[in-house]
Amino acid sequence: MNQVVLMGRLTRDPEVRYGGSDSSTAIARYTLAVDRRFRRDGEATADFIGCVAFGRNAEFAEKYLRKGVKIAIVGRIQTGSYTNKDGVRVYTTDVVVENQEFAESKAASDNASRTYEAPQEQRSTYTAPDTAGDGFMNIPEGIDEALPFV
Repeated sequence: MNQVVLMGRLTRDPEVRYGGSDSSTAIARYTLAVDRRFRRDGEATADFIGCVAFGRNAEFAEKYLRKGVKIAIVGRIQTGSYTNKDGVRVYTTDVVVENQEFAESKAASDNASRTYEAPQEQRSTYTAPDTAGDGFMNIPEGIDEALPFV
């Protein structure tokens, strides 16, 4: 079985090209910085994993993914090789993305309020809920009687 699950942050905006037999298939390439579990000498270390997405996954990457965004992906490892312009054989290892999802809220990623991108007639302003700094939403005083599980 060739399956990999990764979570990390994009090191730069995805690079998207259109190619294939009909020149309309989107191909997106991006690199994920994936933190290592164990640290050497107390320093954080990361692996930089090349990822490639095709079709709808590539179009999603082009539209929504940006440098610094934390995502989780599921895919498969694919190796290959090519000869560069200097005649040197170069070996590659990439993760072919089969599924990608955001791993944190946009507010957590940006630390700011943003406008929700909906059709013009449905646009509203999204404001992140007030939190106590621990990621949990503050519950206003006196709401206990309205909660069904107290």
